Amino acid sequence: MNANRTLTQLNLLGSSPQFTQSCTLIHKFSRVDATVLIEGETGTGKEVAARALHYLGKRSGQAFIPVNCGGLPESLIESELFGHERGAFTDAKSASPGLVSEADGGTLFLDEVDSLSMKAQAALLRFLQDKTYRRVGSGVTRQADVRIVVASNASLEKLVDARQFRRDLLYRLNVLVLRMPPLRERQDDALELAQVFAERFSDQYRMARKSLHPNLIALIRQHDWPGNVRELENVVHRQFLLCEDGETQLGAALATAAVLPLLQDFKSAKARAISDFERRYVQDTLKQSDGNLSQAARLAGQERSAFGKLARKYGVEEKIASTATPEG
Repeated sequence: MNANRTLTQLNLLGSSPQFTQSCTLIHKFSRVDATVLIEGETGTGKEVAARALHYLGKRSGQAFIPVNCGGLPESLIESELFGHERGAFTDAKSASPGLVSEADGGTLFLDEVDSLSMKAQAALLRFLQDKTYRRVGSGVTRQADVRIVVASNASLEKLVDARQFRRDLLYRLNVLVLRMPPLRERQDDALELAQVFAERFSDQYRMARKSLHPNLIALIRQHDWPGNVRELENVVHRQFLLCEDGETQLGAALATAAVLPLLQDFKSAKARAISDFERRYVQDTLKQSDGNLSQAARLAGQERSAFGKLARKYGVEEKIASTATPEG
């Protein structure tokens, strides 16, 4: 099968040198079974790359199991990954094999791996060392032939320096490193992607194909796309749905000079407002709990891992620790 056609079928779309280099590494990494760490901003296609690694490789006939680590409650992470026996904890009405067992022979993709708690990191490290594990509540050691692919939009090196991520786990994870470039670094890939999205929406809604109006092209070229490919797809989708019957081009009604500053200013203002609120809230909650992260998370009604991720994002936890009064 033609390599470019294969990439298109796997939703790896773009012809810029930066993106082509990433695709070359995906092809190369797919031929081996080593662990891969995928880095990149939100919306750059990290899960798409992980799926490509799986479906281009020898495990393509087996399961690809994606896991959003940030969405797993801290108390259930080990149970979700490695399974549990009936009665292992209060809600364990029946035994569960776990996601590692489901991925046996295939690929386990751990997205937002940076959000794992230290306890969960230790459990993952043990599994990576020899691919053996125990279900929660069981004394039986099991083995699984699983390829591990992980992704993070945060720098794991910086988290290691901040003592929020295990250095020995990082060494196990970054055997092969793949960076997915942001859309702003990919030259005219945004235009190529926009046209592909327009064609897909035509098929989805069973409507005539439409090209991109110069106003929409100008907007695409000028915008920085902080939300990357996901944001671009949403913009094209919206323009497609707003397009009048009989129009042959998307974005004909856009007044680019007026829309672009509005898009950027609103987005920036919203991001600043959210950022300011989160920073103040995390700081105030940690102060109420005297810097105790677990207690602060309970006050906030969040999992410790999720609250800790917010604290690390704004460096609040470090500031609280550095200004705390020594005991004694």
